[in-house]
Amino acid sequence: MKVLVIGAGAREHALAWKLAQEADEVVLAPGNAGIAREFRCVAGDAFAVALAERPDLVVVGPEDPLIAGLADRLREEGLLVFGPGAEGARLEG
Repeated sequence: MKVLVIGAGAREHALAWKLAQEADEVVLAPGNAGIAREFRCVAGDAFAVALAERPDLVVVGPEDPLIAGLADRLREEGLLVFGPGAEGARLEG
């Protein structure tokens, strides 16, 4: 299973580390220099990266992309996403 984790912070690093224990491949977008020591990181727009990578699962860490509707847009493209839609994310953000 290929998993794409969206984000660049400690939360996303921890998620990637745990997911890597079961997944065949974990990719981060954008990631950071520390994360890049362990995982492949892809710079660019998260939506475009997800479409290009076509992962089996997308995990969106930060609240801002969730509030902006990233999970909704990815689901519309047929991707499996862990994270709330924009309406649900607004409750927390």
